[in-house]
Amino acid sequence: MIYRRGGLTMAYTKDSMVKSVDWVTVVIYLALVILGWVSICGACYDYGEMDLFSFDTNSGKQLVWIGGALCLGFIILMLEDKIYDWFAYIFYALMMVLLFVTPFLATDIKGSLSWLKLGPVSLQPAEFAKFATSLVLAKFISSYGFVMGKLKTSVPVFTFILLPMVLIIMQRETGSALVYLAFFLMLYREGMPGSILFTGISMVVYFVVGIRFGHDMMPDECTPVGEFVVFSLITVLSALLVNAYCEKKSIFKNILLYHGGSIVLAVLFSIYVIPFNLIYFLYVEFVGLVVYLLYLSFHERAMRYFYIVLFAIGSVGFFYSADYVFEEVLEPHQRIRIEVLLGMEEDLAGAGYNVNQSKIAIGSGGLLGKGFLNGTQTKLKYVPEQDTDFIFCTVGEEQGFLGAAVVLLLFMALILRLIALAERQQSRFTRVYGYCVLSVFFFHLFINIGMVLGLTPVIGIPLPLFSYGGSSLWGFTILLFVFLRMDASRSVR
Repeated sequence: MIYRRGGLTMAYTKDSMVKSVDWVTVVIYLALVILGWVSICGACYDYGEMDLFSFDTNSGKQLVWIGGALCLGFIILMLEDKIYDWFAYIFYALMMVLLFVTPFLATDIKGSLSWLKLGPVSLQPAEFAKFATSLVLAKFISSYGFVMGKLKTSVPVFTFILLPMVLIIMQRETGSALVYLAFFLMLYREGMPGSILFTGISMVVYFVVGIRFGHDMMPDECTPVGEFVVFSLITVLSALLVNAYCEKKSIFKNILLYHGGSIVLAVLFSIYVIPFNLIYFLYVEFVGLVVYLLYLSFHERAMRYFYIVLFAIGSVGFFYSADYVFEEVLEPHQRIRIEVLLGMEEDLAGAGYNVNQSKIAIGSGGLLGKGFLNGTQTKLKYVPEQDTDFIFCTVGEEQGFLGAAVVLLLFMALILRLIALAERQQSRFTRVYGYCVLSVFFFHLFINIGMVLGLTPVIGIPLPLFSYGGSSLWGFTILLFVFLRMDASRSVR
């Protein structure tokens, strides 16, 4: 391959490319894949004689997937890196078409229409769409004149992210769709205002508090705890936005002092004098806050106050819509999983069974674990999906705390290495793509480990490079090795 730049001819051979590949990342990748296969062996092993290399077992089948992944990685490293820039929109369009037709062609597997059967194998297009979405985001954000925060550029970016989410939800794969929220982490690195991230976190808090404490009552027996806390939070968070984005810091203090003082008096009055629903008082206070901020917006000709008003009104709207979404939109199994996570239901024999058995398996491993193929919880199949979504419980049981710590440290090393590689890129296209890759890896890791430990809802997403299955392994391999190929060519861009 010959590149011409600035009148100078630069020879870039495959030999020099191989030397430029970040082999540290490749070694971490191989270590995780090998440890993943070992864990799959433990998860699928049964008492008695069993050939772990047999293609009749998941461990044997995974070797085929691993071989295919290594071939994919090698091919990607040999290809011209410019094709990912040239054909980014085409890759994305083709994947969106595939996602759209998947529900009509897929076989129903446990209520999901996300798997395409191709002869003896089944593939999940949603896993490969992450690659296409990463490419199109990198292409668009690196285009001339792109400025994060402007409406004409933000709308296409959000569309690129939300479109595959909608198509995957149509396949009844909510967990896989939620993974695409990881791309917002990349947007934050590329200049997305912190207020958007702040708003997203606030919405999660409103939802959790509203669902968890929606039916609990305060000591006055008239006021729902959930509504009271959320409305108080809206006022406090609005005040924090005023402090962060507006010049007059005294307004922040005035809002907090007025809210704090008035709410204390109202609570005492309701408890000790005449009980009444404090929500009505908070309604009046909220209207006063909105009117006050609107007055400041017009008086000082500062749109920032108006945006904070939109945040406050949007927060109220989201809170009151959350209950409808929870009761009418979410599937029954999704609702019960959230209730179990929030401690509203126990259901150890139903929705909480997987998590409970997973925690038992991990806890039984102790410091050093029970040893390879000696996990009783996994051998006896107490943990469902123990070789896919709950593969980490096998690590905890057989390898103990130390083994689990090694795995987590390897993932941490991979994430930190991807950050370092992304930051050293001279091309914005490659940097954005790199942050897309690490965001997807981080989201999967955080949610999957959280699922196993009972810290996040069970949404059914695999542990990268560990969980059994070709779609997941190949999808992550493509994501990672495309970035490594781009990084290897950074000096000639």
